[in-house]
Amino acid sequence: MTETRETWDTIDRYVVISTDTHAGADLQDYKPYLPSSLHDEFDAWAKEYVSPFDDLIIATANRNWDHDLRIAEMDADGVAGEVLLPNTVPPFFPTTPNITISLPRTRDEFEKRWAGVQAHNRWQVDFCSLAPARRRGLIQVFPNDVELAVAEIRWGIEQDCFGGVLIPPVSPGDPNVAPLFHTRYEPIWALCADLDLTVVQHAGAGSPEMPMDQPASNAVLITEMAIWANRTLGHLILAGVFERYPTLRFVPTEQGTLWVQPQLAVLDAMVPTMKSEAGNRTYGMFGGSSVDELTMSPSEYAQRNCYLASELAPYDSMMIDFMGADHIMWGSDYPHEEGFAPHSKLAIRWALHDRSTDESRKILGSNAARLYRFDLDALAPVAAKIGPTVAEVHTPLEDTGYRAPAAFGYRPFEGGLALKRLAPARG
Repeated sequence: MTETRETWDTIDRYVVISTDTHAGADLQDYKPYLPSSLHDEFDAWAKEYVSPFDDLIIATANRNWDHDLRIAEMDADGVAGEVLLPNTVPPFFPTTPNITISLPRTRDEFEKRWAGVQAHNRWQVDFCSLAPARRRGLIQVFPNDVELAVAEIRWGIEQDCFGGVLIPPVSPGDPNVAPLFHTRYEPIWALCADLDLTVVQHAGAGSPEMPMDQPASNAVLITEMAIWANRTLGHLILAGVFERYPTLRFVPTEQGTLWVQPQLAVLDAMVPTMKSEAGNRTYGMFGGSSVDELTMSPSEYAQRNCYLASELAPYDSMMIDFMGADHIMWGSDYPHEEGFAPHSKLAIRWALHDRSTDESRKILGSNAARLYRFDLDALAPVAAKIGPTVAEVHTPLEDTGYRAPAAFGYRPFEGGLALKRLAPARG
């Protein structure tokens, strides 16, 4: 009698891959990954550097680089695999809180910060090797120098631990970096399509000239960080990137999902009127060759080439229906305090309890495995021990009073996600 072996899609638990986790080395641990010629400069920089982020100073900062701690907390959280986005500060980066929105401004600054990014990429190789089945890194590049970015992507694909390429948003009006609809980036799109590498973009952009000395500065910064990144989807569609590279995958990460349909609604309405064949004397003058070459609607490009990776809430159900369950992925945002850890099982239950088992398996695991090169067969035994059960995920929670993931942010990490706690009473 032949024994039937259970697989990732037949076990009574879900294989959960978080497509939004953050990691990085402790500051001094980046030094071995830098060229020796920069060690003295690194020492001088590190001596003066003061981190603007509390969570990189306190004792729990080691969640970013402590392998054993991360694995233990992933197991407790029901997460079998993780995609790594940067979190700690690479060498030679600035000390200001808006570091995430600031691309290098001068060639000298670029060369130093590029060495820092390369150090982070090489650190990822070693960190992923500690759990090769459970981690995938992202090849981080700057858009400032396309030739160097292409070379770094070619290096990264040889390491067998990277699942995609991380390209930062370009701030509006940045005088030093061309917007991502520019033709200068064609070699990057072509290479990623040729190598079957997913292009990832995390929220984090803003005006490089934004004044940071005003009472509303930080509030504007944090509320706009996703908005400026949202522009990239439209830029890639209008530039014909998805037309030329139909297999290219683009993943906006930690930007939510509800912004996609309104942006596409505008594009769907305007693009047909902008084409030369429409004979529209008003909008036709704004079209151009890239718009004329589009053979699909903007929504169709998004539904084919775009995948959304986000902390999910019940309201994201409408986007699952619009994009299809094949194009939605889940993320915990570990180890950020506004993320779901250490109660990801509750968060998954909150968001997906009314979706089908097949949809949930895609959103929680198989989509990420396909896009980021995880081996589901290797993760299945892990999930069989630590993953949330199918029955558990599809048991509805009582009404928590919460409506969006951001509402969970006001608590220390040690307290965890307060889904089991009702929201504060409305006054």
